[in-house]
Amino acid sequence: MDPSMLASLSDEDKAAMDKMLETVQMRDSLRLYNTLVERCFNNCVDSFRRKTLDKTEETCVKRCVEKFLKHTGRVSLRFQEINGGLATPD
Repeated sequence: MDPSMLASLSDEDKAAMDKMLETVQMRDSLRLYNTLVERCFNNCVDSFRRKTLDKTEETCVKRCVEKFLKHTGRVSLRFQEINGGLATPD
């Protein structure tokens, strides 16, 4: 949103906008978490004979989570770099 448009909003509209952004961020966080759980579970869990993960499955899940979070962090940084480049005038 253009900063000049934000300045022209009423306090009530700004509060509504903040609430909407919080909702979107929460939804995105939950989607990311659910994607992570589903991907790592499907890739790492082989058997349902035990209540707990065996050592191999546990190691796989840890690696999967680390890799997923590193990838997500890198993508986020890249988007910030791109957005920063777009915000600067030529």
